[in-house]
Amino acid sequence: MSLLYILDLIGTFVFAISGLRLAAKKDMDLFGAAVVAFVTAVGGGTTRDVLLGSHPVAWMNDINYPIAILASLPFTWLFRKYIVNLKRTFFIFDTIGIALFTISGMQKGLAFDLHPALAIVMGMVSATVGGVIRDILCNEIPLIFRKEIYATACLLGAVVYYCLDLYTTLSENTIYLVTTAVIITIRIVSIRFKLSLPKMKG
Repeated sequence: MSLLYILDLIGTFVFAISGLRLAAKKDMDLFGAAVVAFVTAVGGGTTRDVLLGSHPVAWMNDINYPIAILASLPFTWLFRKYIVNLKRTFFIFDTIGIALFTISGMQKGLAFDLHPALAIVMGMVSATVGGVIRDILCNEIPLIFRKEIYATACLLGAVVYYCLDLYTTLSENTIYLVTTAVIITIRIVSIRFKLSLPKMKG
């Protein structure tokens, strides 16, 4: 198994936990929480594959992804008291997750011969749609529509990935690392300095 594949599974696991944390705040039962965890973890990739006409969708071809999601249930239950106090840790893993999903979505879009601009959008879709579905199911305004620079970080990261892949001779792993670092940096800076896009005024 490649490092990227392992990190992708970890990202899936952490995304599922983020769904479980929000479901717990909404007092959902175990089944409801499991559904929210599942759509959070694979909603973006599933949407991407449906849009691309790629069947079966990615997680159906690899049982390790459903296993990673299922593993998040007992883990979150057993360590729920500690998880609440690990916001910074999960912020980093969540950001790594969206970076990896941005890269995988971008790669898949390019593999389907999409225009680079549309492949970049596929990267953003892979990284963010799961969170959008999670928030809608939990009756929240999706995070990417509110305050934080989230989807924008994915878009900029996807542009960096494409430019590095096209115009440099860097190795694939180096491009992964640089792209991930760019997305993490944008997220940290935006949170640290409370940066956000201009609000739509009525």
